[in-house]
Amino acid sequence: MPVHYVMYKGIKFPPAYNSVHSLSFAHNEFLVRDDDIFNITYPKSGTVWMTEILSLIRSHGHPSWNQTVLNSDRMPWFSTHLGLEAALSYPSPRLLTCHLPRHIFPKSFSHSTAKVIYTLQDPRDVVVSYFYFCKMCNSYEDPVSFEQFLRDFLNGELPHGSWFEHVRGWMEMKDRENFFFITYEELKQDLQGSMRRLCHFLGQNLDDNAISSVVQNASFTAMRQNPMCSSILLPADIMDQTKGQFLRKGICGDWKNHFTVAQSETFNRIYLEKMQGLDMAFPWDRDWDPDQTEAS
Repeated sequence: MPVHYVMYKGIKFPPAYNSVHSLSFAHNEFLVRDDDIFNITYPKSGTVWMTEILSLIRSHGHPSWNQTVLNSDRMPWFSTHLGLEAALSYPSPRLLTCHLPRHIFPKSFSHSTAKVIYTLQDPRDVVVSYFYFCKMCNSYEDPVSFEQFLRDFLNGELPHGSWFEHVRGWMEMKDRENFFFITYEELKQDLQGSMRRLCHFLGQNLDDNAISSVVQNASFTAMRQNPMCSSILLPADIMDQTKGQFLRKGICGDWKNHFTVAQSETFNRIYLEKMQGLDMAFPWDRDWDPDQTEAS
């Protein structure tokens, strides 16, 4: 059954959660508070993981909030129907989540001191995870093939728009004191060290025991076992768990099990073209050897 996506500013959004009204309100009328904290990602880049981390930091490592309240209630998706209503009634300081690109983020943000945590991941792993997610979630078209899905990803034609434009847009804020970015790969490599950096950014003084509790309760195993964040409570007409697991693998480098040599070469070439001029070094950039792309 075809999915009729919601279009806003030339970008497709899944219809079950979004409307032109909710997106337009978030963009033009949503009032950002100075003590708001935003968890922002492109889809399948560590959104749920950062939600759990920020919730645990808020509760100083005590897991009861994470284990008894749905993640979408702890951190409302403010650009969606239900999330907007929750966000408007949420007491300060709010934790809020979205996949919005920078150019349609609330206009009021530019006049605030609200903080943004932006998490990103190797785009090759993103496209693999996104492919399997779309096969499960009925608000997205079931991919015809991985080859076509990859092509759409590279062309910026998937829901939520172009990964490249999303990253480039948010990275324009990298030198602002209210902007913190971190990669999924850094979180995997040193979660405890990443927690200390994040706590410093948020002005949260957690002791060693609290940091250890955050690390323990934000582990992939703990999240899979927690129905408040694993999506197992969602009805089958929204998320078909028979087609896979929402929290699938939680590893880095799974793209190597899916990309052909030709797909990898094409991806390398397009990545280098689209990221040209961005003065940033990401953990996966060591793979982008221009000499390897000449044959493509």
